Amino acid sequence: MNITFRQMRLFLALADTGSVSAAARALHVTQPTASMQLREITESVGLPLYEVIGRKVFLTEAGRELAQTARTVAGEWDRFGQRVSAMKGLTSGRLSVAVVSTAKYFVPRLLGGFCGRYPNIDIALEVLNRDGVVQRLRENRDDLYVMSQPPADMDLEDQVFLDNPLHLIAPAHHTLAQRQRVTLKALAGERFILRERGSGTRLATDRHFAGAGFVPALTLELGSNEALKEAVAGHLGVGVVSRHALKTEEIGRDLVLLPVSGFPIRSQWHLVYPQAKQLSPIAQVFREHLLRSAAQWALGAGTAPSG
Repeated sequence: MNITFRQMRLFLALADTGSVSAAARALHVTQPTASMQLREITESVGLPLYEVIGRKVFLTEAGRELAQTARTVAGEWDRFGQRVSAMKGLTSGRLSVAVVSTAKYFVPRLLGGFCGRYPNIDIALEVLNRDGVVQRLRENRDDLYVMSQPPADMDLEDQVFLDNPLHLIAPAHHTLAQRQRVTLKALAGERFILRERGSGTRLATDRHFAGAGFVPALTLELGSNEALKEAVAGHLGVGVVSRHALKTEEIGRDLVLLPVSGFPIRSQWHLVYPQAKQLSPIAQVFREHLLRSAAQWALGAGTAPSG
């Protein structure tokens, strides 16, 4: 097979975007040029690599194997470039971090401090639900991953770096908010507004409820913290949300933290990556930056500052 490195980059862009035109834009070539290059790659391999159905590209088994190989080669080349940059003082390079949606409330601040120190490093931040981050982790598409519930079926380097308490919230002036302590059973008649199944917050909440022998009578599932908070503030029910998703000005004005036994649920933030992965110099430096910053927050306030 005679495939150039640039052609591998093009095929990798096709795998990531699912579109020939988007892959062409990513590599700054015309669509006819991209189509011709992709035909040459297919001819060189000798097997169909993808098919187009409804204007969307789907990789064949051979295509998925090529994409994984191209990702490995591109990753090694990027790491070489970063090692050279490190020899020059870590002045340039690229960092890719994938985080679950709740982590968006504090990870950008960490990235901001990192960018201030290394202004010429390009950073890609992917904010997705847990399933999306786990999928990227399985495909080894990023340098580092932040989540509260890492998958148990993968061999990972896993560093706990910050507490992630999950609070039970209610609309302001809720009748139970004035009590010193409330049992979970006292909320048996309430509608519970919860994050979608599969999210880290939902996994921890379901596990806590199961351990307490509690089954909510009514539930409403929402796909974002903002939607959940708005629903609770609108008196649709009570909800469970990460402390990092709560703004100081919201508490008391729109929402209250109910003093329910067993809450807040203990949860933690994890920084993970595949055990066999060799971190680039930039990823290593960012990992140290994140752990150091989180330790400073824990010493100063017990948790990361929220928006």
